[in-house]
Amino acid sequence: MTASDALLRLIEQDPSLAGALAWPGDFDIDRRDPVEDLSLPSGTPLHPIAGCGAGGTYFLCGKAGAEKRPVLYADSEGQATLIGTDLVEAVTLIAVLPFWRDLAKGFPISELGSDLRADHPDFDNERDRLLHALGLSRISEEEAAARLLAVAARTVPDYVPRAPDDDHLPYEPLFEGGPA
Repeated sequence: MTASDALLRLIEQDPSLAGALAWPGDFDIDRRDPVEDLSLPSGTPLHPIAGCGAGGTYFLCGKAGAEKRPVLYADSEGQATLIGTDLVEAVTLIAVLPFWRDLAKGFPISELGSDLRADHPDFDNERDRLLHALGLSRISEEEAAARLLAVAARTVPDYVPRAPDDDHLPYEPLFEGGPA
């Protein structure tokens, strides 16, 4: 069993861990139905593993049991990005940067982090408990953002999904102007 498979199983079997990822990270394993069926240019299979409240879906890319299965996020507005080289990295980034999608809109990490902590003063302690319970290493928000941008930069061209119902039109990169 791969580390990603073991992590997904742990999240699926522990409702408290699943709940901690659903809020504030908006990674909800109970929302696995994608808004539309998607395919990748390479034909690599997509396996939905979670969704967000806005209708986006997180997919593991590749065949079950493969050692490296990148995680793709596709939103309901026709944008997509890789968010991790595997589920371990993606969940780490989501736990550390639950506001990661707002980085694509150009908001600075410090502002987003301040806003989050103003609304959720216990965020740092809750994040650290979650990472520990999942067996994941704690990283800084800056390192998480750098990793996110690095993996997002590998989205184009192989991980840009297409919607068969829309004449196979490609999604747009979520991170415009370089990172995706």
